[in-house]
Amino acid sequence: MTVRTRFAPSPTGMLHIGGVRTALFCWLYARRHGGVFILRVEDTDLERSTPEAVQAILEGMKWLGLEHDEGVFYQTRRMDRYREVIAKFLADGHAYHCYCSKEELEERRAAQLARKEKPRYDGRCRTRTEPRPGVDPVVRFHSTDEGQVVVQDIVHGPIVFEASELDDLIIARSDGTPTYNFCVVVDDYDMRVTHVIRGDDHINNTPRQMQMLRALGVEPPAYAHLPMILGPDGAKLSKRHGAVSVLQYRDMGFLPEALLNYLARLGWSHGDQEIFSLDELVRLFDIEDCNKSASALNPDKMLWTNQQHIMRSSPAHLARYLRPQLEALGVAPDRLTDERLAAVAKAQQERARTLKEMAENSLFFFNDVTAYEEKAAKKNLTPDSAPLLAAVRERLAAMPEWAAPAIHEAINGVAAEQGVGLGRVAQPVRVAVAGGSVSPPIDVTLAILGREETLARLDRAVAYARG
Repeated sequence: MTVRTRFAPSPTGMLHIGGVRTALFCWLYARRHGGVFILRVEDTDLERSTPEAVQAILEGMKWLGLEHDEGVFYQTRRMDRYREVIAKFLADGHAYHCYCSKEELEERRAAQLARKEKPRYDGRCRTRTEPRPGVDPVVRFHSTDEGQVVVQDIVHGPIVFEASELDDLIIARSDGTPTYNFCVVVDDYDMRVTHVIRGDDHINNTPRQMQMLRALGVEPPAYAHLPMILGPDGAKLSKRHGAVSVLQYRDMGFLPEALLNYLARLGWSHGDQEIFSLDELVRLFDIEDCNKSASALNPDKMLWTNQQHIMRSSPAHLARYLRPQLEALGVAPDRLTDERLAAVAKAQQERARTLKEMAENSLFFFNDVTAYEEKAAKKNLTPDSAPLLAAVRERLAAMPEWAAPAIHEAINGVAAEQGVGLGRVAQPVRVAVAGGSVSPPIDVTLAILGREETLARLDRAVAYARG
């Protein structure tokens, strides 16, 4: 049997952390078993679904690298198929028209609650053969009343539902539009889904979906319901905790593989290992190893995971994600050469927790220094430092080869000649070229800037220091 999983977000909001973890676990399980990963957009809620949300889902999945093998399927484009199955259910006796009004249903519900009974539809239209004048009926699935429905959940173990507590679900509204739970069943049937991996907020939908699948003549797929992700305070995850669009994590400077690594560990583990490549996750992940209890989001751990991935990534890989961060900060695209981006990433990757932080601390590599940090300039760009800066400038200009080792030797030489410590020379040079007191090692910094840019910035700093 070929494993077939599906990720089926609803475009009534942005793709957020909880949805991404579900998508990841579906993708990993399919990849681990050489199977098929399907992307389906459940957009039947026409009032709340938006094209912007659909685009954000597709863009988020692309950024994450969770490529799909089949799809994208849209439920709004499958209405003829849903109507076909509803007609079949009606013909086979698996569904019936219900003419009860909303007011009647509310009255019965109130009476059931008053008797301390669980509210459910009483099935009175099951045997009705005549239409009710002036009423557009809904279509209800004829649920089984006897026995039990047992969900053999991979994560939680067996979950038992009494069939008598499952009322007859509406599968088509009075205007003929199919409902969510029904569309999901038809989709999973048509797409031959073998494993449904989703949030545990769907557990109560599962027994009804299983009954409908059996009415279609197939055994239901395997189910794995993932516990929810909580906020750091243990409350339901909300926007204040980080339940924001996954694209905001991109904009905050997270590497996609770092975010996926963190989410994989949020409910799954492999010994004490914390950092995983995607290839390792594919090789090691098993849905049976997922925790039964909810996990809490930890922003500090998320940042730490991102930092670990930045430190372990190749400069060329980091350059790909550093580019849009610098463009967002206003750096002209023509200044962002692949060579310089990779060099900057290599110089900064031990220092940054996010790509945004790296970009902010690297602006001086791409933009002219037009002003100096006041405190740094007051301490380092003084009349006393002007001769040191001029000496460095002269020695650097005479170097036959522009490379970090030669630059290091030149600055050391000036310090020795002037009888001062290396810091007394290197720090004014740093402020001169970076505009502030923080940069990668000065020899590496100048090597990246290049001879022409370095000399020009030293000239400006000498003039500034002399007043």
